[in-house]
Amino acid sequence: MKYKAIIFDLDGTLTDTLEDLFISVNHALQSCGLPERNLDEVRRFVGNGVRKLIERAVPEGTDTTLLEKCFDAFCAHYVIHCQDHTRLYRGVASLLTALNAKGYRMAVVSNKLQAGVTELAGTFFNGVIDVAIGELPGVPRKPAPDMVLMALSQLGISTDEAVYVGDSDVDLQTAANAGLPCISVLWGFRSRDFLIAHGATVLAETPRDILSLV
Repeated sequence: MKYKAIIFDLDGTLTDTLEDLFISVNHALQSCGLPERNLDEVRRFVGNGVRKLIERAVPEGTDTTLLEKCFDAFCAHYVIHCQDHTRLYRGVASLLTALNAKGYRMAVVSNKLQAGVTELAGTFFNGVIDVAIGELPGVPRKPAPDMVLMALSQLGISTDEAVYVGDSDVDLQTAANAGLPCISVLWGFRSRDFLIAHGATVLAETPRDILSLV
């Protein structure tokens, strides 16, 4: 066993949340009289938290008051509808079961709102994932290392005993900032070429590959 703990990103890594994010973004934009976005645009916008998602989704130059209204509309809608279409990627459930059986400690660290992380963790990871951390007041979001270090502290695991698993450039930066090696998955929101261009060196084609990499 190379590591004792695995820190997972959520969206694009364990769960395919894109359609629910897409629907909530466009609900918010429509409610504010702003033009809607297509699925590929929303895919590119995710990764740095929901505020940044909305900042990227609204037209450039949108005034602060309208941006805040759009952000609030998104949050209100997404908390209710975050599980409408969201699912685990194929092979993730069996991966987590196998890792748990082997004694790995596991955490989810996401820039998603804590309410959404808590709800999804309760649905998909109850009894398997030990710690689930989302966006919290006063805690810098990824790619800052704070959320990852918080998760490791709660797990009682040091940085040299852990590995980070994610699907984006933000995850690569987060792992580096936290002093963790990173496994980049190829089934998420970013392409192989994009990940390699942003420094990925260890790639997982399928969830099953992670078993041999850890």
